[in-house]
Amino acid sequence: MEVNFQITILLCAALFGFVLARRFGQSAVIGEIFIGIVIGPSLLGLVAYTESVSILAELGAIFLLFTIGLECNYKHIYTVRNSFVALLGMVIPLVAGWWLAAAFGYSSIEAIFIGVALTATSIAITAQVLKERKLINKAFARTILGAAVVDDILSLLALGIVGGLSTEMNLASIGQQLLLAAGFVIGALIVRKPVNKLVRHIDKVAVGRRDTKVTIFAAMIVAFSYAATAHLIGLSSIVGAFIAGVTLEELRFPRVKEGAAYFDMLFSAIFFVSLGVLMDLTHMTSEAWIFAIILTVVAVLTKLFGCLFPARWTGHTWKESFAVGIGMVPRGEVAMIVGLIGLTGGIISQSTYGVIIFMAFITTVIAPFFLQWALPKKS
Repeated sequence: MEVNFQITILLCAALFGFVLARRFGQSAVIGEIFIGIVIGPSLLGLVAYTESVSILAELGAIFLLFTIGLECNYKHIYTVRNSFVALLGMVIPLVAGWWLAAAFGYSSIEAIFIGVALTATSIAITAQVLKERKLINKAFARTILGAAVVDDILSLLALGIVGGLSTEMNLASIGQQLLLAAGFVIGALIVRKPVNKLVRHIDKVAVGRRDTKVTIFAAMIVAFSYAATAHLIGLSSIVGAFIAGVTLEELRFPRVKEGAAYFDMLFSAIFFVSLGVLMDLTHMTSEAWIFAIILTVVAVLTKLFGCLFPARWTGHTWKESFAVGIGMVPRGEVAMIVGLIGLTGGIISQSTYGVIIFMAFITTVIAPFFLQWALPKKS
């Protein structure tokens, strides 16, 4: 299908999904994903998850997480509390997913891989809901975002170990991959001041020449540089974009936030619609459906309670802790990417891939419903 026609359908679907969600008082995310299922291969088949759709969706995720990062102070992200929440929120789903898959007769490597898929956390959905409710700077929201970033790094290590089971990856290469991930985060902190100084200088020159668009271009270069670097070392590119936003947060340039918001408004809508398009229900067998439903319930409960109690132990109220637990439930595009790696690498079957996609989608869709109920009123 011609690219421009695909974009037209995606944007029309996003607009309709937005209006539909608002009509029923729900987050726009829910409406956009639902419409994506309708126009995707599961029902109407108007749009397939082609390479062009994938690129547009990734752009949307990058812009979304960059704008979210612009609202977050880095000192509130990398904390002991966030690391503690992320660690328990990873270990409990990993063990439960592995045990359940083994009980259903999956091979050892597939069972472990399914467990790894359950460790992932997608902050795109939760971040969008928090953004809509203007709660990004609340303490519990910072815990969700920070724990999700740490969780992504821990999931990367787990994925590397599982990959090693089929490719004979040695401990040295696993350690090297972990060091690269940690080095990226530490490096972002080290270059934070020089990067801010450079963008501030560019802004000063741009204002003097009455061309403030240059500042936005400079900020976008930072965003995509961080995203590309994260991708090169095996992290999700959206984590790199989020860290880039956190890096530039202290500049507090309204024009940068406004410029990024326009890109975010357009491309993130395509991203959320594409999540629905990616869900293809036609490959699921009856046995796979049963396992997928049970796995999804386990995925929700293990992430919810695996993060709820650590959040409560570290000082949040019970309602805030519940919001943290629900906020960490969505697996979204992160688990979908993990599933795609397993499928293309020959680690899991097409049926198992369908199970992971179903689990990722359902956890992504239900989280905004419960999250909106758990969150405080809009400030």
